[in-house]
Amino acid sequence: MVLDLDGVVYRGEAALPGAGAALAALDRDHRVVLATNNSSRTPEQVVAKIERLTRIALDPDMVVTSALAAASIANDVPTTVVGGVGIDDALTRRGIPVVAPDEAVQLVTGIDLAFDYDRLRDAARCARAGARWISTNDDVTFPAEDDLWPGAGAIAAAVAAASGVEPEVAGKPHPPMARLLGQLAGEGPVVVVGDRPETDLALARTGGWVAVLALSGVTDSAEDLPESLVPDHVVAGLADVPRLLERIVS
Repeated sequence: MVLDLDGVVYRGEAALPGAGAALAALDRDHRVVLATNNSSRTPEQVVAKIERLTRIALDPDMVVTSALAAASIANDVPTTVVGGVGIDDALTRRGIPVVAPDEAVQLVTGIDLAFDYDRLRDAARCARAGARWISTNDDVTFPAEDDLWPGAGAIAAAVAAASGVEPEVAGKPHPPMARLLGQLAGEGPVVVVGDRPETDLALARTGGWVAVLALSGVTDSAEDLPESLVPDHVVAGLADVPRLLERIVS
């Protein structure tokens, strides 16, 4: 199964109700792949956060971030980054040099909590000068503890407005991320659990997988969704997923 994180396992620095027990049951009985469009962390940091919040230890090799998806399609050329250590690490793992904006012929952008005018200016200059531009994802928000916060898609929109250039997008539900997730999930029925219909449910539809909407993140209702994004199943949260899988996965 493919499991989203923000809005499903946790919101900000708080685990969602029942997440720990559900993760323990799912990890025991199923092949769990953790899929996040949040590009700010390395896989090791992702599982460290999960363990800190839920006390459940998981394998970082089963984590796919949008940073890894972006790195999987990036060229091996000098690259500048707008984003966190997750992007730097993903590029470095593939031997792609991370450089200052004025040395770059490739740009990768993601969520960046230190984003400011200077970074916007430098990124727009790169894109306008013809650098290949990859955005880790196009989610305009992500669920924090108290509200929805601006996401990587909001930063990409600012760079696009300033440069007149549109990026390639790597994360869910786009093909680069779908390929990595499919490779890890393996053959057989795959269930995708997520809170964002246009990202998680669209990913499930693209892969021909079972789509489960969790109403614990950015979406609080399954009503009024377009036909292409109507989920196969709806749950209040991750705590309900082990019981659901007992019914739908033989």
